[in-house]
Amino acid sequence: MLIKNSNLMNLPILSMQDSGRIGTLSKSIIDPDSLKIIAFMTYGAVGPDGGNILDARSIREYSNYGVVIDSRDELISKSDVVKIEKVIDLNFEINGLKVETKKGSKLGRVIDYTVTDDNLSLQQIIVKRPVVKSFLDPELTIPRSEIVEVTDYKIIVRDEEKVIKERALKEDFIPNFVNPFRKTQEPSPAKAQTENPADIDTK
Repeated sequence: MLIKNSNLMNLPILSMQDSGRIGTLSKSIIDPDSLKIIAFMTYGAVGPDGGNILDARSIREYSNYGVVIDSRDELISKSDVVKIEKVIDLNFEINGLKVETKKGSKLGRVIDYTVTDDNLSLQQIIVKRPVVKSFLDPELTIPRSEIVEVTDYKIIVRDEEKVIKERALKEDFIPNFVNPFRKTQEPSPAKAQTENPADIDTK
């Protein structure tokens, strides 16, 4: 399944050890080489050594209630993981990049993107159309398979707009995972009475 990056932002960080919320996800750190979210900047969450970065590998699960980690010990500083430090220093951001076809046709700018729920690799980019083209089609969803090049300034895609639209995935994702912080709800009396009176044996 797919998750919009914008849906990940501002999700609570839930600690198993603290039995509750310890902070909030504030920014995705995406590796431009693999196009995969490798970590998150956090707000209000501070580890034992003062770090406020959450390695994506430390997240146990995602849900609409938040992301679950073991403890505050999972929060690290920028310099704790060399790869994360290098990516942060690149200051790479998908949102805002121009999108063009190989033939130079301007499609718009990236306003969001989707990632897989298992390894957070980018699967689609969501592009806001230029004003002159936005009346009939304000947004364009482009699958990763159409991306041929990513630079600091733009994303180049393979096909023209019509072909991209036809190939674009239409899947929307709402997190729905088992969450240890979720309270179990008792079934309502109305739902409990599901037996059809016509099926009752009166003999």
